[in-house]
Amino acid sequence: MGEIRVANQADFAEGGRKVVSVDGVEIGIFLLGTDFYAWLNHCPHQGGPVCQGRLMKGVEERLDDDKKSLGIHYKDGSLNIICPWHGFEFDVRTGQYAGASTLKLKAVPVSVREGGVYVLL
Repeated sequence: MGEIRVANQADFAEGGRKVVSVDGVEIGIFLLGTDFYAWLNHCPHQGGPVCQGRLMKGVEERLDDDKKSLGIHYKDGSLNIICPWHGFEFDVRTGQYAGASTLKLKAVPVSVREGGVYVLL
């Protein structure tokens, strides 16, 4: 298929996303800082529309020296996509699911030039 312009750079707000369809292939495109990330809108768990899920900071549990819980907190600088079907959370920057190293979103090459956002299919 090749490289396809799917949006204008100005269409994205910081921390925002757009889900686009290119010849029947749905792609979620995210802007974090000055970097764009693109993923197939297909959850590796059971095929849900992962890129349409809620976005929220990553959650982690804090432990003391004895490994007792100090409660959970939201990690600054992190952002996860939560699949609307079963709640699987994936890091927007890496596509990785924290619960299992074998589950990861499928990346789509994305680039920006002259105000356009392009994906490579």
